[in-house]
Amino acid sequence: MKQDAPIYVAGHRGLVGSAIWRELERQGFARLIGRTRREADLLDAAAVKKLFAEEKPEYVFVAAAKVGGILANDQQPAEFLLENLRIQNNLLETARLSGVKKLLFLGSSCIYPKMAPQPLREEYLLTGPLEPTNEWYAVAKIAGLKLCQAFRRQYGCDFISAMPTNLYGPNDNYDPQSSHVLPALIRKFHEAKISGAPSVTCWGTGAPRREFLHSDDLAAACVFLMQHYSQEQFINVGSGSDRTIRELAELVQRIVGFQGGIAWDTSKPDGTPRKWMDSSRIFALGWKPKVDLETGIARAYRDFLAAS
Repeated sequence: MKQDAPIYVAGHRGLVGSAIWRELERQGFARLIGRTRREADLLDAAAVKKLFAEEKPEYVFVAAAKVGGILANDQQPAEFLLENLRIQNNLLETARLSGVKKLLFLGSSCIYPKMAPQPLREEYLLTGPLEPTNEWYAVAKIAGLKLCQAFRRQYGCDFISAMPTNLYGPNDNYDPQSSHVLPALIRKFHEAKISGAPSVTCWGTGAPRREFLHSDDLAAACVFLMQHYSQEQFINVGSGSDRTIRELAELVQRIVGFQGGIAWDTSKPDGTPRKWMDSSRIFALGWKPKVDLETGIARAYRDFLAAS
């Protein structure tokens, strides 16, 4: 990518999109394109076509999506499937018709089968049933990466896909009804600290293992891939290590400074037993994450306080 190339970041105000925007600015890319939902509703095909016709982006990062945790996915399966399919289809098809030079589509580690071997390798896709608590979102993301592959095969489009692990960082969603596990824990422990509650109740048993990657690390990986990767096979982007939800909760508790106890509501679902991604392919290309989990959570907590 040339420094003066017009680059569109779809979802530029979200957790991932804002991180990509910051990384592009840091690297000196000057012609960045971003639109809020009010300015260009990505669910509206005509609005997306108008945006591309006016701005003529040469490179596109697809970081726009309807996202949420276990509760949100369970309560809104139709919205998670339909809205993500519409966003993806509109962006990818318009990018193809507009002659975009290169596009990076962002998926999710939830695309993998629930009981897939660990660590999760790219070739495990579609080898078993999905985790029921997020299958609607996963199906949409699988469709998106397959559409990128189909456009590459049929039309020669340089569309690539990256599958990040669980993410956190600035501009995360801390809503108690729709947030993912790490921001949900930050909010829970903070509110318990402020209210003087004796304990915090967390979902499940605490036994599942999860991998976490700071959004700034993902952003650096995305820009790296846009410049150094051009294959049909999607590529994993993770931190290389995981820990239990119980360990995560205890780490957040310490960083927030909550002095009470932790109770585990085992009537609530655990979700997938383990999600640890094999990121050896991107590591071999020369990219590695820089933000360790403790430092990243401390930064995320400061961001949460600043936004509160």
